[in-house]
Amino acid sequence: MKRIICVAASMLLCMMLASCSRQPETENNPGSVVVGFSQLGAESSWRIANTASMEDAAKDAGFGLMMENANQKQEKQIDAIRSFIAYQVDVIVFSPIVENGWDNVLHEAKKAGIPVILMDRMIETEEKDLYTAYVGADFYAEGRRAGEFLLQKADAMKAEHLNIAEISGTIDSTPMRERQRGFMDVIGGDPRFTVIDSISGDFLRSKGEECARQLLDQYGAGGIDVIYSHNDSMTLGVLDVLEKQDIKPGKDIVLITVDGEKEAVDALKAGKVNCVVQCTPNLGKAVMELVKKLKSGEHVAGTYHPEEGMFTEFDDLSNPAVEGF
Repeated sequence: MKRIICVAASMLLCMMLASCSRQPETENNPGSVVVGFSQLGAESSWRIANTASMEDAAKDAGFGLMMENANQKQEKQIDAIRSFIAYQVDVIVFSPIVENGWDNVLHEAKKAGIPVILMDRMIETEEKDLYTAYVGADFYAEGRRAGEFLLQKADAMKAEHLNIAEISGTIDSTPMRERQRGFMDVIGGDPRFTVIDSISGDFLRSKGEECARQLLDQYGAGGIDVIYSHNDSMTLGVLDVLEKQDIKPGKDIVLITVDGEKEAVDALKAGKVNCVVQCTPNLGKAVMELVKKLKSGEHVAGTYHPEEGMFTEFDDLSNPAVEGF
């Protein structure tokens, strides 16, 4: 009898919790707003910090957050978006792994009347009304900053010629394409620079190590003057390999990286990295502000970029403002 009573009580509690999760929306009940968030993975400190930013911002706003980690698989993101549609969340937010292949599922969200916010990465589609807004970095500008630092560094070195190896992010992702394009638009017309190779490290530290070994095997330490890496995780993998081979990072090979993780900024201060281009993971607050506007009936559209800069060896690195996340 006690067991039956316990089971009945448990069932009643579950029913109460379920009913509370989607109470009628009122001005005094912001918790009734539910955001479905598909994160692409946890491949780096940047991604982990980005997830924490979303969780904290949703909590501060009083919103419910349904989060799914896709573990670098597009099909898992599509499944997650469909589950958000079935649940009838108020807004869908996702960071697309790659740019293509989203039209079908976003048509489903549009048909269900659920607005979609892209965060951190863009998609390729001819139907711009499939998403409401984009919140994230200007990756093209980040690539340009990396190139502008290299111009400054080459001038300081009085270099006549530099061989550059690029370690790019995930193929066909927005940051990979735009960081490459911005960089090349700055240095491409300068005869002092030759990009000898461009290989993908998939934004992973382990892949950064593999890429570094591959490049050194193929060109030797003397054949590479600069490594431009699309994120800090890959750069830190490169550092691991260079130091094991008695190559002085930051001196024997110029290292340019993107993100601004604490470990990368510390390496800059130690003279092992020459330039860290900032890319903030703290996008959650901006996303939740857009969610609030959408739920209050305000028009939301366009692109929202955070303010970013870069830290370089030419800066005063003792300044407390020079810090990573």
